[in-house]
Amino acid sequence: MDLFDDIPLQLPDAELRYEPHFLSKDEASDWFARLVAETPWEQPEVYLHGRYYPVPRLVAWYGDPEASYRYSGLTHQPVPWTPLLAEIRARLVDATGQPLNGVLLNYYRDGQDSMGWHSDDEPELGRNPLVASLNLGGIRRFDLRRKGGSRIEHSLELGHGALLVMSGPTQHHWQHQVAKTRTPCAPRLNLTFRWIR
Repeated sequence: MDLFDDIPLQLPDAELRYEPHFLSKDEASDWFARLVAETPWEQPEVYLHGRYYPVPRLVAWYGDPEASYRYSGLTHQPVPWTPLLAEIRARLVDATGQPLNGVLLNYYRDGQDSMGWHSDDEPELGRNPLVASLNLGGIRRFDLRRKGGSRIEHSLELGHGALLVMSGPTQHHWQHQVAKTRTPCAPRLNLTFRWIR
């Protein structure tokens, strides 16, 4: 274990917990290969400025039957949990001490796949949502900035088997992104677990 595992990141108006070695490399590699192969990936389109654009990554939404999730004008109906995703959910419920009834899988195939600036602050996530983000595969930079600001205030390298938990007032005050990069990078899978009310 790393000396700095599970030490909270000190950002004002945020509760962040980062565990770079939450999973062993072998377990992370096994989960990555299985999830990439068995997930029914989609690339939905979002409507922006009068035009439809495909989201710059592949996605899938799994969850309990009542856990439909709406963001960016898209409503995702949950695909039932697979045995593997149910096992991963149980591990994260244990790690966070919180119930979790849905997971968004994002598959970043290369450096041109990305996620723009946003907060996970949809009404169905409740007032102070907990989002548990499990990272498998290639390393990507995760940026944070103050809402209303344009300057990146903190960045993390999210690597293979790392867990980042955002909770408390974080989504009220901060936005995050995974920016496009020209630097060659391996495919990355990100699983963001949450509780849909």
